[in-house]
Amino acid sequence: QVQLVESGGGLVQPGGSLRLSCAASGFTFSSYAMRWYRQAPGKERELVARISSGGSTTNHADSVKGRFTISRDNAKNMVYLQMNSLKPEDTAVYYCNAHIYWGQGTQVTVSS
Repeated sequence: QVQLVESGGGLVQPGGSLRLSCAASGFTFSSYAMRWYRQAPGKERELVARISSGGSTTNHADSVKGRFTISRDNAKNMVYLQMNSLKPEDTAVYYCNAHIYWGQGTQVTVSS
């Protein structure tokens, strides 16, 4: 059974940092590209970042480029999203994705 479990969300002040983690199980993790999406209230879910199966290629949305970094550890079946210089507009539920599989999401709130 495929499982994606996100953690690391929370409340942070503008300019702060958070590191999201996603623990994957039930599939051959190292064979799949991984993605982080986010969905803010009343908005469409949007792709934040993608990392190739081997980790050599990453892509980040323009809105987070230079502030967020996706990474993975294939030995641990983990994918991460390091988020720096957070802004109120980064407030959303963040989801881990592999192929057709989704985690339950973790809430990130950026507010003073």
